[in-house]
Amino acid sequence: MTMRCDIAALAMPGVRGLSPYQPGKPLEELEREYGVRNAVKLASNENPLGPSPKAVAAARAALENVLRYPDGGAFQLKRALARHLGVDAAQITVGNGSNDVLEFAARAFTGSDCEVIFSAHAFAVYPIVTQAVGAKAVVTPAREWGHDLDAMRAAINERTRLIFIANPNNPTGTWLRATDLQAFILGVPQHVIVVVDEAYFEYVDQSEYASMLELVGRCPNLIVARTFSKAYGLAGLRVGYAVSTPDVADILNRVRQPFNVNSLALAAATAALDDGEHLRKAIALNREGMRQITLGVERLGLSFIPSVGNFVCIDLTRPAAAIYEKLLRQGVIVRPIANYGMPNHLRVTIGLAPENERFLQALEKVI
Repeated sequence: MTMRCDIAALAMPGVRGLSPYQPGKPLEELEREYGVRNAVKLASNENPLGPSPKAVAAARAALENVLRYPDGGAFQLKRALARHLGVDAAQITVGNGSNDVLEFAARAFTGSDCEVIFSAHAFAVYPIVTQAVGAKAVVTPAREWGHDLDAMRAAINERTRLIFIANPNNPTGTWLRATDLQAFILGVPQHVIVVVDEAYFEYVDQSEYASMLELVGRCPNLIVARTFSKAYGLAGLRVGYAVSTPDVADILNRVRQPFNVNSLALAAATAALDDGEHLRKAIALNREGMRQITLGVERLGLSFIPSVGNFVCIDLTRPAAAIYEKLLRQGVIVRPIANYGMPNHLRVTIGLAPENERFLQALEKVI
């Protein structure tokens, strides 16, 4: 006799209320569902140029030793990052993508009696990790689709333990001026950890923008998170990192799983740091593609949110789900973002020039 058990009732309350993260639709799934061939994917903010040849070669070489566990301390990658960033290796925590280190922060510093602040229209992982640990999410209203630092400051209280700030922000592509963000961080009480998520840092070309790395030495409650998934083109290998004080890094490493970054990812990321020319090509390609798509969108009479990332949000002035579905049938995958409170927008990743043109032609056809 099989006994029945309500498995959901056994899960923690925060986990029971979660919905799984919905990634962008894979090309293989589109081709299987719709019978479309030669589709293009502009949904997941991937780098269309791909990784550095040096990174690919390093990953191939690492394959020969995959019978061994990876270096759990990520010694070579930390040393390369320390040299690249001008920090001490003890300040670095590696993750299986930067999502991993965002979760470390939530697990290490918050719990059921804590509050976590983040903005409306900010990265979907922030509410997921907050709810998973049982903390209370405090969602502040956005200002022009971006973070409102005044609203975030006003939301801080004695129960606040963590603030997530994406700069640039995904999915909107908005950004904060360095002076404004620095003043905010310096004014946050010491009992609150601030995580500045700089996943798209490399793409930004704005004179008033700056990384918050320079503040880490002055702010013991600051964590800066970055990734190799975007500008470095290593999304499939999942490797990210956080920079903080050694004391914060020590706490983060206590909740980090052993061997959380695989050998191929460690080798590829280390080699990628040594290929600045490839990174510059990726950034230039993105700049050209952004201009191509935004000009094309304007020609169609549509507006968009100015973006400094490798994606742009287009306002369709109507529910975007139907347009998204029609684009799928044209063999173009983009990202509807109703789950971010933006039901009329589509987020489009900047691709190669022919991919961008394919999208623009398909969009013109379906609207």
